[in-house]
Amino acid sequence: MKSKKVMGLTIAAIMIASLAACGGSSDSGKGVEDSIDDDKIVINFFHRWPNDPKNSMFNELIEKYMDENPNVTIKMDCILNDQYKEKIRMVVSTDEVPDIFSSWSGTFAEEMIQSGNVAELNDMYESDTEWSSQISQASIDGFTFDDKIYGVPWSQDGKVFFYNKEIFEENALEIPTTWTEFIDVLDKLQDAGYETPVVEGLSDSWAILHYLGTMNQRMIDPDTLAEDYNADTGEFTDPGYVEVLEKWQQLTEYMGDVCSAIDHETARNTYFATGEAPIMYLQFAEIPLLEESLPDGFEYGFFNFPAFEEGKGDINALTGAPEGFMISNKTKYPEECQKFLKWLVSKQGGEALTTQCGDLSSVEGAVDETNGLPAQIEAMDIIKSASQLSPWLDNACDASVYTVYGQGAQAIATGDETPGNVMKQVQEAAASLH
Repeated sequence: MKSKKVMGLTIAAIMIASLAACGGSSDSGKGVEDSIDDDKIVINFFHRWPNDPKNSMFNELIEKYMDENPNVTIKMDCILNDQYKEKIRMVVSTDEVPDIFSSWSGTFAEEMIQSGNVAELNDMYESDTEWSSQISQASIDGFTFDDKIYGVPWSQDGKVFFYNKEIFEENALEIPTTWTEFIDVLDKLQDAGYETPVVEGLSDSWAILHYLGTMNQRMIDPDTLAEDYNADTGEFTDPGYVEVLEKWQQLTEYMGDVCSAIDHETARNTYFATGEAPIMYLQFAEIPLLEESLPDGFEYGFFNFPAFEEGKGDINALTGAPEGFMISNKTKYPEECQKFLKWLVSKQGGEALTTQCGDLSSVEGAVDETNGLPAQIEAMDIIKSASQLSPWLDNACDASVYTVYGQGAQAIATGDETPGNVMKQVQEAAASLH
């Protein structure tokens, strides 16, 4: 076990590295320690978006907040996604936990809470209903455990099939609502000359996990799924998991050989945006990125993942999850942390998030026809009408499980593994956790 001194040095190194990634403190361009008086309130803010446009957006918003609140200094540190997961998992269990830090919802949020260093925020919501009533309830639910709220959702997202409207109309295709109907649509598209009717970049494991998470949700009984995603109880012995991987194998046959060699971005920009592939499973957050690649006149629509006829899950659920912020219960300034998050997660902050960065704000009314793309408005309506938001698979279960899942599904797509063998490997990974 590391000594406290070694741990302290490690945490310091993390903060230095993340600070470099963010380009310095958001103290109006000054150095980290410069111009911070002893009587000033200093809030350490740690997140996972060091790249633009989000990093610039945070810098602008924080500078504005500090101009309006001259007694407060926000020290912003950030580091990229995968590194952030590793760093925050280590930091949150120490006395060096940041005052405010970003978090995914669902199982990842639970892991943060189990550290014992995350503040409950029920009073924050209940004492200011004018603010809290503007936050999407489905997003709040992602940070609620045993009726206790532990996070402030900042963004929300969903994943659906995007489809080429012109191609569907030319081939008289209807939106599929069941798996059988979906396969029929793919067959008809191939008959019409589309060699890759549905495209995905299978070199990206996370993109595969998004598929598997949705397919598991559609197929498996919710109680069984919850037990299996729990690291203490997971077994993955339900035969439905093998059926899911068999359907995954079936689906990849419509993706063509090239999909195993390309990433998600290439699939989106080179195949779907050009009309070569009529269907792709995309996040709503990708709408602005897609729009940049589309030729004039390209029209696309959305449909949710079709239901499995033999499935036991909620067919009206939407895969997607809110992300947001947590407050340390060790902070010296809980009221100031809450005040800052209320200011950030507001209509002005939500509008900046969506219009500048493309993410969908969790603040209702932050984006409308005056400042959002038509597709974004439709996407927000779809999220609002969903019966529930189902988390991404790589947020729903332990890393040792989803890593095996993703690698196995890649091997299935290339013909190097079978669904049965992959599930045995997943079962072994799950059993090793308890």
